[in-house]
Amino acid sequence: MKLTNKIGVIVDSFGVGVMEGLKKAKEVGAEGVQIYAVSGEMDPAALTPAKRKELRSYIDGLGLEISALCGDLAGHGFQDAEANPAKIEKSKRILDLAVELGTSVVTTHIGIVPDDRNGRIYHAMQEACEELGIYAKSMNAYFAIETGPEPAAHLKSFLDTLSTNGVSVNFDPANMVMVTGDDPVEGVKLLKDYLVHTHVKVLTIEREVGDNPAEDIRKAVEFIRAYRD
Repeated sequence: MKLTNKIGVIVDSFGVGVMEGLKKAKEVGAEGVQIYAVSGEMDPAALTPAKRKELRSYIDGLGLEISALCGDLAGHGFQDAEANPAKIEKSKRILDLAVELGTSVVTTHIGIVPDDRNGRIYHAMQEACEELGIYAKSMNAYFAIETGPEPAAHLKSFLDTLSTNGVSVNFDPANMVMVTGDDPVEGVKLLKDYLVHTHVKVLTIEREVGDNPAEDIRKAVEFIRAYRD
């Protein structure tokens, strides 16, 4: 079966700022981009309505799409109930920005889901994800948890406790192989109802990153496109 997934790159990988990074993404042959939107020039608090409109117009003019924003906050995700209200508020503002820029996905890490379902950390994460999921669902959007920190079956069991699929999955098979030893194919089968975004790493290239990140990314895009096509 021929895959139709478009190939995007993370703009920040070029290390040249957002606007120049968008140009580089186009130059290396990407069809879409993901952008970190937590701090700096992409912090939602720093982007006025005029700047948001200008950025979306610029991306459209390059013929690119935003596949997702990255809203990965520092610390241990949503494991700390006392810190969660501020993180939840920040996450909501990142999702607002994502929707305004034309994407419905914000990728994030929530912290490792503990085994103890009755424990304080599990409850804090569950409560935070429930609130975020309801908010995302109200906007026909998603917060997408990256796979890897815990086995796919355990992540699914956590997601199944939530009332909506507003918190879903950013599928990263390389993380599964490197961290948990999960079979990515089985992971897809388990998480199929939650998959909304995918990360792809070309590990052999990733381990040989040199002084020219644009060239490394171009090679990765070509490799992934050849595999897709």
